[in-house]
Amino acid sequence: MLIQIILVVGVIAVGIFFTRPTGSDSHLALRRLFLGFFVVIAILSIIFPTWLTWFANLIGVGRGADLLLYALVLAFLIFVSTTYRRNVQINRRITQLARQITLAKAAIDDVDSDEDRRRQDES
Repeated sequence: MLIQIILVVGVIAVGIFFTRPTGSDSHLALRRLFLGFFVVIAILSIIFPTWLTWFANLIGVGRGADLLLYALVLAFLIFVSTTYRRNVQINRRITQLARQITLAKAAIDDVDSDEDRRRQDES
């Protein structure tokens, strides 16, 4: 019974931690819904462990632990995929910003060199 209480408190703490706004998260509502669903399922699975086995048998998986493993593998693959896509977008944005900075610096250098030439011509 003590382990169930510890696990439920842990799941709720993780759920609260991950639903906090991070500033520029455009999919926060969807993430909160999925996380809320996860927290409810996790708590039910901790309190009623036979429920997970019953559900696993209902969908054709032998044991609840196997179903949990399959769900975690799927969640991991989704995480890796979304992280990869986000990193590609960030790298593209960094490349664009570096190009803009380089072009702006080159324009400033051109203006500075033109002013230097004018000063030399005036002297």
